Amino acid sequence: MTDTRPARTSSSSTATVTRAYRGGELIAHGFPLAEVSDHLEDADCIVWVDFTDPSPADLAELEDELGLHELAVEDALHDGQRPKIDRYDGHLFTALYDVDFDRDSGVLSTSEVKAFVTARALVTIHHPEFDVSRLERTYDDNVDLTTHGVTYLLWGLLDSVVDRHFDATDALDDEIEGIADDLFDPKPRTLDVQKRSFALRKSLVQLRRVSSPMREVLNTLLRRDLKEVDAEMQPYFQDVYDHVLRVSEQNDSLRDLVSTILDTNLNLQSNRMNLIMKKVTSWAAIIAVPTAITGFYGQNVPYPGFQSTTGFVTSCVLIVAIGGVLWWQFRRRDWL
Repeated sequence: MTDTRPARTSSSSTATVTRAYRGGELIAHGFPLAEVSDHLEDADCIVWVDFTDPSPADLAELEDELGLHELAVEDALHDGQRPKIDRYDGHLFTALYDVDFDRDSGVLSTSEVKAFVTARALVTIHHPEFDVSRLERTYDDNVDLTTHGVTYLLWGLLDSVVDRHFDATDALDDEIEGIADDLFDPKPRTLDVQKRSFALRKSLVQLRRVSSPMREVLNTLLRRDLKEVDAEMQPYFQDVYDHVLRVSEQNDSLRDLVSTILDTNLNLQSNRMNLIMKKVTSWAAIIAVPTAITGFYGQNVPYPGFQSTTGFVTSCVLIVAIGGVLWWQFRRRDWL
């Protein structure tokens, strides 16, 4: 069976993916970067170029091919950008974050994804952690939208990234629900609950840091005066925007829930401690009865029953009777 998936090429030591579309069809893939301008000479053709950890020389080649702004190229080469979209003369530059949640450790990892958007080309840049095959599947599953040009490619990138945010939020939701169930486990796992809660809370903060600014990105793209975006694709961007809002709202709810879990865990610990202290105090009160009675009968002065069997029997009866009454009263009050 022949493999029809687009092949990857290599520029220097950098892995790249190249595709060219025309009239709603994929017409070329795996071609060298030098041929990008050749495909763009066709007014009906759009191009997607994907880089994994490109070198400055790789981007310099594209800068000449596509007329990219030097400040945008500088941002593309340095990590730590805030999720954003910048407008330059002739193209857009956007910085996004892909996320991956590890259920075992409760740790959320992020990977920066950047993109240049010109009138007829999309250039994506990322690290090896980003699974570009997911983006390829998004394009392959929605090939009918290629007639909308580069707007379709940009939508596919945003949709793929935001879906990952959505998946991470759902996974965090499941993990937090599991912790809530563990709170009332008959065998308390206080330390485990605390460690897991703090790890999930940290992941939620990280997710919020990279997902909340996506509202600004989508708001910019939904503006009617943005000529780089095909107006007919507005409903698709609106759908992505709705997902961004849902992620943001769910993230806020989950952070509140984690705080509630931590507070509840502390309250449960306090209640358990109070219960233990109540039981210890009750037993101490019962044990104090024989101590007091035997201490009284141990005096070296004459008293009724002094140095006689009657005194011994009386003390034993008092110990058992008073101790029994205290035990019964404490049980009635649920202190034992």
